[in-house]
Formats: sequence, structure tokens, C-alpha cells
Amino acid sequence: MPVQTHPAERLLNLVIALVNTAGKLTKEQIRSTVAGYSDARTNDAFERMFERDKGALRELGIPILVVAGSGHTEDVGYRVDQEAYALPAIELTAGELGVLSLAVQFWQDKSLRTDAARALAKLRAVGTAPAGTDLVAGLAPRVRAAGDTFGPLLDAVQARQAVTFTYRAANTGDVRERVVEPWRLLARGGGWYVVGRDRDRDAPRSFRLSRIEGRVRPLGEPGSYQIPADLDASAVLGSRSNDPVRVATLALWPERASALRSRAVSSEVPAGTPDAPDDVAEVARAVPLLAHRDVVRVSFTGTSDLADEVAGYADAVVVLAPRDLREAVLRRLRAAAALDAAPTPGGSDG
Repeated sequence: MPVQTHPAERLLNLVIALVNTAGKLTKEQIRSTVAGYSDARTNDAFERMFERDKGALRELGIPILVVAGSGHTEDVGYRVDQEAYALPAIELTAGELGVLSLAVQFWQDKSLRTDAARALAKLRAVGTAPAGTDLVAGLAPRVRAAGDTFGPLLDAVQARQAVTFTYRAANTGDVRERVVEPWRLLARGGGWYVVGRDRDRDAPRSFRLSRIEGRVRPLGEPGSYQIPADLDASAVLGSRSNDPVRVATLALWPERASALRSRAVSSEVPAGTPDAPDDVAEVARAVPLLAHRDVVRVSFTGTSDLADEVAGYADAVVVLAPRDLREAVLRRLRAAAALDAAPTPGGSDG
């Protein structure tokens, strides 16, 4: 017996035919040219099939028009109302385009970079927002791309397969091999973390992907463990560090560094604490440019994370306190300046 066409495939074929017809398609033309209707052995079977399909398409919101002929019943035809079926023009504001731009900046790994860039280019082409207006100028994605470790860890979570990797601890700087049964991947505080069971400690632990050195290697057979049914990955991640919440005092250029401004806290830092800006007055007198800046305070826990973010704003942000954060930002800026000043291989020193 010949293979019957699936009803969904027949419906799709009908839509394609009715959309692309220049005028109309009669029932006889549909029966003879649209794949799937040749399955009807009799006229009555075709009539029932066609009526069911018309009703199904109309329920899906596809407007099918009946086009009358010159007076003969055989001349009655069908087509899709193009004006009612077509999608309206896409209108994106400057802010919406800006958010999409940030999303593209985030998904910059090898698997998504090309598709994301093409999609954004098409959206910019149809957007009506002024090109010079960007409501999110100066912002950067708070979650960085995960790098080469994300894919292997995601595969391991799906396969329930243990992994091993070299990890540098944040507090001590110790580097050692870890054997982990990964449970979940989470984005928190500007980075990606894998939550799972550390086999050496026989306890739940979390690991920041940016601190993994080298490759993530699978270990053992897939399906070797089960993810706890009552897993609270956020709770495991929340207990990853006992670092206290600190407050940074920052001087910002007006209308710059909006992401930092949005996280500003109003509480004063008690004098004499490690984060107290004891030298703010002296710095302000020594650097007249600070008089034209806005001073804000931002809470943080990880010095390295905030230093990465602040350094990305270059001269738009000056760290007044704490001292260790200011030094961390300066190290990053000096390293960036050294890279920019380094001679190009094969080029002149100038």
C-alpha cells in the first residue's frame, strides 16, 4: 500500500499552495497539485478531507478566502488573504534594540556568535529607532560568556556523568584537581557556576567556571549518579562564600556607568572601617576633576568581579575606596594600556 501523507504535512502543503497562488486554486487544482490529497480515493473522501483541512486552518487563524468565479460552481477557488496573514512591520525602540545588543554581546561563544549577529543585523534593518539614540549606552552584560568549559559541563549534567578539572580557589589561590558530579549550571553575580557533589569532600559545592583552568574532562560512565530531587541549587550557591558585604565609593562622570548607578546604596560607610573613604577629601583636592563627578556607593562581595566591571568603564569611573579595589582596577587598566602600547608582531615599534 502507498504511504499516506501525514495530515500536518498535508495542511502545510495546502497553506504553501494557497499563499503562493497568483489568483485562486479550484478544488480540482488542489486535488491534483497539492501533495496529500491524492490519498482520497473518491470525490466524497476528498470533499470531507478538504473541508476538515479548511476548518483546521481557519481555527489556526489562517484567513482562507473563497473567490467566486464567472458563475459556474467549478470556477469557485480559494486563496489566503495576504494582507490579513502577513505579520505587521516590526518596530523596535532604541531601548529594545539596546537590550538585544547586550544579549548578542553575551552570547559570543563559537556556537551562537554568527546566528546572534545575523539576527541583530536583521532587526536593526527593520527597526525605526534613531541610530544615534541608545538608551543602554555604556552598559555591559552583567553575566560574562562562559567560555570553553560551559559546553562540556552542560553535556555532563545532561548525561549524569562525573567530570574532573583543575580549579583555582578564590580565597586561598590553591590549585588542585577536583572530581565533581555536576547537577546544575547557574548564572549569578556576573558569572557562571556549576553546582554539584564534590566527591573528595562528599558534599555539595559550587565552582565558578572562570576559575577552572584547562579542559573539563569526563570521568566514568554516563548515568553514574542521580541529581537530588529536592535540590536547591541557589542555596548551595549562596553558601559558597563567607565573604562579608562591602561598600565601594565611586566617582562617576555624569550620565555614565548607569549599571553602577542603579545599584547605588544610600547608607554611609562608618568611619574607621576598612571600606571607609578616609582619603576622599584629600583625593578630591588633589584631583580637581573629581569635583565634576557624582559620588556613589555600591555594595559588593567579590573584589575581582567588581574590579573587572569598573575597569570596563575606563576613565568614566574612579574608585575612591576601598584601597584594595582601587589597586585591583589600576592593575587591570595598566595591563590594558601595556597591551595597547605593545608593538604589533612584524610591525614597527611606533
